[in-house]
Amino acid sequence: MILVGATTENPFFEVNSPLISRCTVFRTESLDPDDVIGVLKRAISDKMRGIGDVAVAPEVLGTIAERVGGDARLALNALDVSAAIVRGAGRNTIEANDVTEALQRRVIRYDKGGDRHYDVISAFIKSIRGSDVDAAMYWLHTMIDAGEDPKFIARRLVILASEDVGLADPKGLSIAIDAFRAVELIGLPEGAYALSHATLYLAMAPKSNSIKIAIGHTKDLLEATPGASVPPHLRSAAIEGQRALGDGVGYLYPHDHPDGILPQQYLPDEAVDRTVYQAGEHGDEAALRERLRRIDARLGKLQRK
Repeated sequence: MILVGATTENPFFEVNSPLISRCTVFRTESLDPDDVIGVLKRAISDKMRGIGDVAVAPEVLGTIAERVGGDARLALNALDVSAAIVRGAGRNTIEANDVTEALQRRVIRYDKGGDRHYDVISAFIKSIRGSDVDAAMYWLHTMIDAGEDPKFIARRLVILASEDVGLADPKGLSIAIDAFRAVELIGLPEGAYALSHATLYLAMAPKSNSIKIAIGHTKDLLEATPGASVPPHLRSAAIEGQRALGDGVGYLYPHDHPDGILPQQYLPDEAVDRTVYQAGEHGDEAALRERLRRIDARLGKLQRK
């Protein structure tokens, strides 16, 4: 037995995984405008569709095809509604303005629960990461016009501000958080200004993923040093009797030194010679590289790569 199924949802999200593993998945794509025009021409020649003797101006088919986003069903509906508008007005030819009235507005292909949702937010983030302000604004307003939750967009901007801009421009995180607070406070449509503000700023900002890399290196180090003990001089000595056991003894207070940096061990013995952070070379982080070099020298750390 062969089972054939069709869905507008992403089957990898919505269909049981064991069933998917036994199936061949075919992805269908939206129709090209020329294909949509072909569908419309066949409908016009089919008297059963009810268009009857209403004529169609030469530019109409192209107008419909350009505005329906590759959706043949929507194109046919637009043709039917346009014909009804013409008849109601006592005319006999569908013009481009009849199509505009039939569709009301340009169709935005977007499904907040399906593929398009994930594809558009991915395009949005990758456009900002790639510093393309025009593409970033295009995908941002695709989501806004389609009714996406503005707080979902703002949360992704906050994540991106640290993951992809990071210390290359530390102000980016503040601007992203301010955008989130703005949409939380005023919502849409006015919140689109704050989202656009943050999007443009982050797209133009210098980029660094050093924070993401440092997190990965830190997790690797934690796995490599399970159960590592806190060095005695860093332990708490808040309770009477702890210092008698050596806790907190030998700790050097950095503020007692003119430059605020004193050489002493902060990592556990098992990780004492390891480093996890490497400063990037763009924006503010380029200056941080030099400061970090001086700090490492004072702390007696090995030179970073």
